[in-house]
Amino acid sequence: MPAVIVLGAQWGDEGKGKATDQIGQQTDLVVKYNGGNNAGHTVVVDGEKYALHLLPAGILSPGVTPIIGNGVVIDLEVLFQEIDEVSARGIDCSRLLISSAAHIIPSYNKVMDRSTEKFLGARQIGTTGRGIGPTYADKMNRIGIRIQDLFDPSILSQKVCGALVNKNHLLSGVYGLDPIDPDVVTAELLSYADRIRPMVADASLVVNDALDAGKTVLFEGGQATMLDIDHGTYPFVTSSNPTAGGALTGTGVGPTRIDRVVGVAKAYTTRVGEGPFPTELTDEVGDALRTKGGEFGVTTGRPRRTGWFDAVVVRYATRVNGLTDICLTKLDVLTGYEKIPVCVAYEVDGTRVDEMPLDQSSFHHAVPIYEELRGWSEDITDVTSFEDLPQAAQDYVHRLEEVSRCRISSIGVGPGREATIVRFPLLG
Repeated sequence: MPAVIVLGAQWGDEGKGKATDQIGQQTDLVVKYNGGNNAGHTVVVDGEKYALHLLPAGILSPGVTPIIGNGVVIDLEVLFQEIDEVSARGIDCSRLLISSAAHIIPSYNKVMDRSTEKFLGARQIGTTGRGIGPTYADKMNRIGIRIQDLFDPSILSQKVCGALVNKNHLLSGVYGLDPIDPDVVTAELLSYADRIRPMVADASLVVNDALDAGKTVLFEGGQATMLDIDHGTYPFVTSSNPTAGGALTGTGVGPTRIDRVVGVAKAYTTRVGEGPFPTELTDEVGDALRTKGGEFGVTTGRPRRTGWFDAVVVRYATRVNGLTDICLTKLDVLTGYEKIPVCVAYEVDGTRVDEMPLDQSSFHHAVPIYEELRGWSEDITDVTSFEDLPQAAQDYVHRLEEVSRCRISSIGVGPGREATIVRFPLLG
């Protein structure tokens, strides 16, 4: 049975939650491997909309074991709020497992995040201010707090005090804020220990044992390829590795265990926050696309920047992730356009560039080279087979396959679970 990674092939918000939910119904375990509550998935089940932030999408499928891996950073307050919210709607959260090695977002890192972003002024990255970046920085600086630390009050206190030595100097000396009391933070974190204890597990062992037993495991990525700390549009990126390699380090699973890598891409492109975006539409066309596609952040409510499909970006995602399949989402949003531009290359300083530019400055100045494809006017939201799509829609999908260099295995034609055309099964 397969191990499948599902990740974003653009700048996030591609509809990974829906794709993960659909595949997750056929799997035994769904493992979230990176990020925190700085992003979210919207999943629609039987007309009910669920906004998930920390919980893996597999939580919505009965019989599936949802796991939060060691690569995730966890805001405990947000986690339990989310558990309480979905539990109140009849979702069983008792199956949830959390890696003992996952890092915790302490309250002081949310203060640090907001203060640093404000201090940057015009050079802001566009973070959500939820403490994600500072927590990953603490992890790399070896001053982070992990889930397992909640069960040793003495160690926890020492770690909080150690982390706050430099942070308090910065808060008071640079940002003009009051220093944070380490005892208050320690007590706050300890208040979650008893509730989280039954959920804590050696996630790597659980996942590998499941694969050894022939079970199917889905690895769920947050954010997306172009926001990867190593492979994205640095510095306008997240603080983790949403790419396929992050699924391995974020869960403790080796590369030889993976069978398929599925990239999720919208039929057009969006991004949130600052940074270059070659196909961005800053006019009324972009506004209309945003409204029609409901392009507002699940977690923040921020309006997303919108643009046409960028094949250079998705081709890059195919390469760096080793994509075997693409799940194309929101094809229905493009209904009604007479012509649909697709970016197939860039012009940089008068030269055509077919692949991702070598440096950030060139990418910032890249001008999209468009190929116009014929649009369609027919409503496709009830279409269930590829052959029943309008010919122009079929041609659009075929062309995206060619320029992305990866087969498109499923096509989203609406927000619900059932509103998906499956061309090639991803499991089995």
